[in-house]
Amino acid sequence: MSGAAITSTTAASGLVVFLLSLSVVQGQNDWGVNYTSTKICGIKGSTVDIHCSYTYPYSMNRHVINVQKTLWFTKGSNNEPVDLRTDSDYTGRVTYQCVNKTCTLKITDLRQRDSAVYKFRFITKHRKGKYTGSPGVTLSVTDLQVQVIRSTVQQDSTRAELKCQSTCSPDHTTYI
Repeated sequence: MSGAAITSTTAASGLVVFLLSLSVVQGQNDWGVNYTSTKICGIKGSTVDIHCSYTYPYSMNRHVINVQKTLWFTKGSNNEPVDLRTDSDYTGRVTYQCVNKTCTLKITDLRQRDSAVYKFRFITKHRKGKYTGSPGVTLSVTDLQVQVIRSTVQQDSTRAELKCQSTCSPDHTTYI
């Protein structure tokens, strides 16, 4: 497990996403999933990307292994996951991008009810070739509170200093 680092991403619209970065690899016999972050805080209405990479052996018992399906889920069990692309709570708001054993789940228009643990699963043709990465990624969705610290009125404009906070942000972290 690598050390924790906190980063932020600010979109042009001024929304902020906080990431607590902990690399977690779970796997046996070359099967595994590595989540870039295990805890993510997203602001209601914004977009969040959840990243992972996965590994599996090239072959088992002289049979080449190929991935047939990749999916992300929050509902169901490891054996019966509900693919977010078919979950009515996420209709039109989720996309997957998987390239070279790296997958990204993008959720747009975040809602409070999107707060959940997201897990990645990949399925191969091999009879033992299904794998779900644990513990997953915990997404917390919160409102952004904006406070005006000070404002100055000039000839034909107003300049304001704003303080943005969310319940997910670490103590004493502000963005001006």
